[in-house]
Amino acid sequence: MAASLDTFVADLRAIFALRLHAVVLYGPHAVGPAPPGSAAHTLVTVTELGLPDLEACAAAVRRWRSEGLAVPLLMALGELERSLDAFPAEFSAIQSGYRVLHGPDPFEGLSVDAADLRRACEVDARGHLLHLREGLIESAGDPAAISRLVEASAPALRALLVNLARLDGMAGTAPAAYATDRLKAPHGRTLAAVLALVETPMGVTDAAREFGAYLAAAEALASYVDRWSA
Repeated sequence: MAASLDTFVADLRAIFALRLHAVVLYGPHAVGPAPPGSAAHTLVTVTELGLPDLEACAAAVRRWRSEGLAVPLLMALGELERSLDAFPAEFSAIQSGYRVLHGPDPFEGLSVDAADLRRACEVDARGHLLHLREGLIESAGDPAAISRLVEASAPALRALLVNLARLDGMAGTAPAAYATDRLKAPHGRTLAAVLALVETPMGVTDAAREFGAYLAAAEALASYVDRWSA
């Protein structure tokens, strides 16, 4: 990966020349260990960005992907600061673990406002709750469909809890531990059980029988975010 990243930076320097400002590696590959086979994510800031630049990147993207790199997040200078309030969860996640590969640190002096992150978490929490309600109706009461709904919702729940832990100053806390710490029993335990489905699927009958508890826990989570204060 180190050689691939060096080549990637060299490609960007060839494309942007003096307009290349900074290249940042973020996510598991920046802090390690990264899951086997996962792509490395990068943020690239430039002084100017035009269509020819995007076309040049498009010509190189197949090779970047073959070397284990995700499509880079390209931003013109100034866009990053103006985007923090629009994508607080995403940029908060990047800031939680990154490494500068080229140029100055583009995040120096920048931070995500807690109010913006709380609002983004509330949008996700309420969206998660609405998705569960809609999914239950669409299942028409079929236990297998309910089981699929619960299992499919686990990754989104995990991402939400990771962002909430960061908001609460508990970055790095396991999502299940955060849920049981912040929500009253039995809601925290219920969410922890749903998170476990990422590793061990639940039986169809169990998922359908426990859906009411999951729905109540999702409601409690949305209420917690709504009432959150620094």
